[in-house]
Amino acid sequence: MSSSDTFRPASRPLVRVAVAMLAVALLGGCFRPLYGVSANGPSVQEQLAAIELATVDPGNRDHNRLAYYLQSELGYRLTGGSPDAATKRFRLEAKVSESVSSTIVNTSTGNAEAALLTGTAEFKLLPAGGGDPVMSATAVASSAYDRTPQRFASLRAARDAQIRVAKALADQIHTRLAAKFASGAIPAGR
Repeated sequence: MSSSDTFRPASRPLVRVAVAMLAVALLGGCFRPLYGVSANGPSVQEQLAAIELATVDPGNRDHNRLAYYLQSELGYRLTGGSPDAATKRFRLEAKVSESVSSTIVNTSTGNAEAALLTGTAEFKLLPAGGGDPVMSATAVASSAYDRTPQRFASLRAARDAQIRVAKALADQIHTRLAAKFASGAIPAGR
């Protein structure tokens, strides 16, 4: 047994720690918070607050409730609940649709016992003065709910599913917009 064999096992954890610390030190400046303050322009919150939210288009009258919930959620997420009148540099337009599919059917009664509500929101971000879209995308969210023979319980469960879907769609839209602003893909001064 040589002296190098006895030294080697004890030094491995130290080398691993040293390599990990070096990696952390080198990569520490590569990341920045999504909502961090920018030194060269407005923050992401300020850019999101500069978006005017158009009335969400329900596509047809069957989707009015989902459109209303999405409108409410997006309005809050973009402004943070603040009623300040920031100069609007962008306009967000969205159109929603929803579909319901029965996931569990009782074989003895033939009635659906559970359903899956799927909501789709097509949205585009336009310059406030008009022109081509700066960004356009589609968000999709689903929520399951129980159907019971009790009519009002089923209606309430369906409405709760719509609220959950609207919140998930608003979250997706908000996150995508924030990521585009943070990455600089959408110029702040545009």
